[in-house]
Amino acid sequence: MMVKRVFLPLVPSLKAGNGEDIFTRNGRWNFNNKRLARACVVDRWAVVNFSARCNTMNLVNDLIKCGGMKGITVEKPHIVIEENGSMRRAPAPKRVEDMFEQVKSKLPGAPKFLLCILAERKNSDVYGPWKRKCLADFGIVTQCVAPTRVNDQYLTNVLLKINAKLGGMNSLLQIEMSPSIPLVSKVPTLILGMDVSHGSPGQSDIPSIAAVVGSREWPLVSKYRASVRSQSPKLEMIDSLFKPQGTDDDGLVRECLIDFYTSSGKRKPDQIIIFRDGVSESQFNQVLNIELDQIIEACKFLDENWNPKFTLIVAQKNHHTKFFIPGSPDNVPPGTVVDNAVCHPRNYDFYMCAHAGMIGTTRPTHYHILHDEIHFAADDLQDLVHSLSYVYQRSTTAISVVSPICYAHLAAAQVAQFIKFDEMSETSSSQGGGHTSAGSAPVQELPRLHEKVRSSMFFC
Repeated sequence: MMVKRVFLPLVPSLKAGNGEDIFTRNGRWNFNNKRLARACVVDRWAVVNFSARCNTMNLVNDLIKCGGMKGITVEKPHIVIEENGSMRRAPAPKRVEDMFEQVKSKLPGAPKFLLCILAERKNSDVYGPWKRKCLADFGIVTQCVAPTRVNDQYLTNVLLKINAKLGGMNSLLQIEMSPSIPLVSKVPTLILGMDVSHGSPGQSDIPSIAAVVGSREWPLVSKYRASVRSQSPKLEMIDSLFKPQGTDDDGLVRECLIDFYTSSGKRKPDQIIIFRDGVSESQFNQVLNIELDQIIEACKFLDENWNPKFTLIVAQKNHHTKFFIPGSPDNVPPGTVVDNAVCHPRNYDFYMCAHAGMIGTTRPTHYHILHDEIHFAADDLQDLVHSLSYVYQRSTTAISVVSPICYAHLAAAQVAQFIKFDEMSETSSSQGGGHTSAGSAPVQELPRLHEKVRSSMFFC
């Protein structure tokens, strides 16, 4: 679709370590000759190898060297543990159990970090049980790799994930360091990203996984933590945002509210910006009347007199609108916003192409502002949405949708792996350990994350 009137927001400025500027070009940047904004220390760690074909010591030495150039102190691992050859054909949970027995017997205490080398890049059977053991049972931060071609870019990408998981920051927006984000930097503001992950088509017995991520350490907008719950298969509305149980609330939002309070100098958020993914226009009323009401209830449950202002935005990626430049083979430039001509005549919506697309027409993200008590000016809100596409800690590119939504999707997908290998029979879900969504059969409950990693960016 050709649109003559478009708006190009200013490209967000980024900062690396030592206050150095990161120059972005066409929605991309790199860390060549730059240090990370807040580099962690990788100590008390070990390597476990489920792959017989990887030279682990070369990989470790390369990580130590590359980490040094990026400002990350990577100490030598305590030990490299190879999988017992006799276990290679055993079921994945048994292989993980055996490896953890080795970890416990060969290390002096609980490690802070485990690097896990897998043989298969995609769909490794070991991945789900391994993540569950580390994150739910022991509270150990872990990074899985399946190295094929190890080069500088590969090592940097791995280190970006490790740094974010261990509490570091890879890059920061100039406006969050200043801090000078309109409305957001002046008033304590919580940003929530919400998404639901469903099983594959035809798998009617696999629970759907709902995830909510919340920003922390205000006035930052680059750090997040996630809360995840299972719910009835194929249910798109999140039914566990507020779950009163006697004098307590076991809902997803409460965890984010309390974490914001404890990480932001004991300040309650006076403003809450909600980004919701995965709903169609026919469900907008349900998001407003059911989900937003649950979030308000969760706030009231913590403090009856607390009345934060809410802005609720739905992001849609699956639509058929595409933009192009007439007479040019190039995509529209990253940061292109269309908020007229092809938008709804009465409702408040806009399209944004924050990312650099592949060759061809770019599919923008369609943002619908369903509710806005904060009263953002249109330009300020579009600039904020654009900036939130630049704070994705896993990559050095602007992404097509705001980072909180991507994080919610990642958290749901990763925690879904926890139960992927469990028996999904009715007997196992009915013998306790299940909960019931409204009007549905019992749903297998997810194991809760260990308190040591609950506030980390484990999903990066």
